[in-house]
Amino acid sequence: MHFIKITLLAVIFPLFFTSVAHKYYVSVTQIEYVKAKKSVQIITRIDINDLELTLQERYDKGIILTAINEKSSVEDYIKQYLNQKITIKINTKDVAFNFIGKDYENDQIACYLEIENVDAINTIEISNTVLFDLFPKQKNVVKTKINSKSNNLIFTTEDKNQHLNFK
Repeated sequence: MHFIKITLLAVIFPLFFTSVAHKYYVSVTQIEYVKAKKSVQIITRIDINDLELTLQERYDKGIILTAINEKSSVEDYIKQYLNQKITIKINTKDVAFNFIGKDYENDQIACYLEIENVDAINTIEISNTVLFDLFPKQKNVVKTKINSKSNNLIFTTEDKNQHLNFK
């Protein structure tokens, strides 16, 4: 019986440290151009704990991301942060997005953004540096659907800008 306990500990103990030491930092953003609405619709999903820690470091130590009794300033901080960390150029022109709202989905926050009055997209340049300042191993995946073409882009601290051409 003692041998079984030792063997079990020998197998499980290293697995525990392996999973703790290899935390993954990934956000996923979907960008879709809806030509009929002349709108670029964006959904970005970010780990709640990582975003909360980042907002606490940058703006206010008391920020807590929660669906219940959240401070009214939280949404303003999220808007400000996303405006600094996600930039988009359409047809070589800087464009601003509107923050539509947010939802909490398990351990992620989904933020809804929109760029209005987009007649056509010939080129798009995207920069996504969400969470890079606090988490250097962060990766931001951006999935685009523009002009009936789908692309998957990966942003890292070494590769912060991506350009797509639809001409």
